[in-house]
Amino acid sequence: MKNANAAFEKLVGIMDELREKCPWDRKQTIHTLRHLTIEETYELADGIIEEDWPNIKEELGDILLHIIFYAKIASEQSKFTLEEVIEGVCNKLIVRHPHIYGDTKVNDEEDVKRNWETIKMREGKKSVLDGVPVSLPAVVKATRIQEKVKQVGFEWHNKEDVWKKVEEEIGELKEAVAENNPENIEEEFGDVLFSLINYARFLQVDAETALEKVNKKFTRRFLQMEAAAAVNNKKLSQMTLEEMDTLWNRIKKENKTP
Repeated sequence: MKNANAAFEKLVGIMDELREKCPWDRKQTIHTLRHLTIEETYELADGIIEEDWPNIKEELGDILLHIIFYAKIASEQSKFTLEEVIEGVCNKLIVRHPHIYGDTKVNDEEDVKRNWETIKMREGKKSVLDGVPVSLPAVVKATRIQEKVKQVGFEWHNKEDVWKKVEEEIGELKEAVAENNPENIEEEFGDVLFSLINYARFLQVDAETALEKVNKKFTRRFLQMEAAAAVNNKKLSQMTLEEMDTLWNRIKKENKTP
């Protein structure tokens, strides 16, 4: 811990120096940093998906730097200090973990989550949905909304009931498609996605992670298709759909884990 404290103080000192002496760092505001912070967060998320530990370590450092940067700017404007940020999160963790720092008893993680939401309501939240960021990606937001309402009992009892809801929504989507009503199609398609995300939770699958892994798998296989076509002096645009499908299936088979 002593080494960690020293390293943290070193980083804070570097930030102070950069803010004073570097033209780029002096120019930054919370608004100019925002998109960079989002980018760094997504780079960390990519590293986590790939379990790329060196990259995870690097991106955690970048995010830590951004936290210190925001706190430095806030301190300059007499809004709050880095110490207040740290003390604030420490106090919040203590208050929201009464089963560790108090005499509350819990049986499992679900009890912990329910306690967490109850405490947040006592802290002034008007709705269990307060705290779900508006700008979250839609899949992540849907998952968080569902997790939130679960804490007050608004939840299906089992995955079989959830799947029935998925099938019901698919049926309604088919009806909307048959009616050729664009607005209804969009709404019903959204309902299908929302119910599938709910089903993923019951399967203990993170929908966002699952979809991103599929994105990466598809991209990898498509690049292999392009490379395989190039070996035969072809481009995919010059091939029929049947030829591409045959090539896709061959690559898919080659990528199967023994």
